[in-house]
Amino acid sequence: MKKNIELFIKESIAAKEDLLRSQVGNIESAVNIIIDSLKGDKKLLVFGNGGSASDSQHIAAELVGRFKMERKALPAIALTTNTSILTAIANDYGYDVVFSRQIEALGVQGDVALGISTSGNSKNVIEAFKKARSIGMKTIALSGGDGGKMKKEADISIVVGTKDTPRVQESHILIAHIICALVEERMFKK
Repeated sequence: MKKNIELFIKESIAAKEDLLRSQVGNIESAVNIIIDSLKGDKKLLVFGNGGSASDSQHIAAELVGRFKMERKALPAIALTTNTSILTAIANDYGYDVVFSRQIEALGVQGDVALGISTSGNSKNVIEAFKKARSIGMKTIALSGGDGGKMKKEADISIVVGTKDTPRVQESHILIAHIICALVEERMFKK
């Protein structure tokens, strides 16, 4: 069992080392886009399925509440939290548009859509990016593997270079924490 535990930790470290080698510039670009939007009195809309839905709620909570410092609340909405909206849209229009319908209702030019998919191939996330871009929103993808189909639909694509879903999810939380820390630091540090 000890060898298995060590293997899991080493796999997690390897995924993060890959981020360090290949994604620092993309993370920095994502932070800049988010800060520019928030400084322009716009908002961040975050979404994903399953564990990525939980991650989107986590990101929105850290920005609306606080990450590490006391500061004013920042406008961030997780599009995964209202079950009445999700089930009504899925029932009436299909699951592929559960996020794009919300983007259409809530998004405005200058907002940021941050979509999360471990595979990069979640059709509802891709459809939301298409809708967001048609409105004039910026799009940021968090994905794994090779970035999947959503890589082509995003302005910035942050790709965790493994297809191992748990390692991708762990890395997405790290990326989210980096984004939240840098947004706070750059917007509110005196």
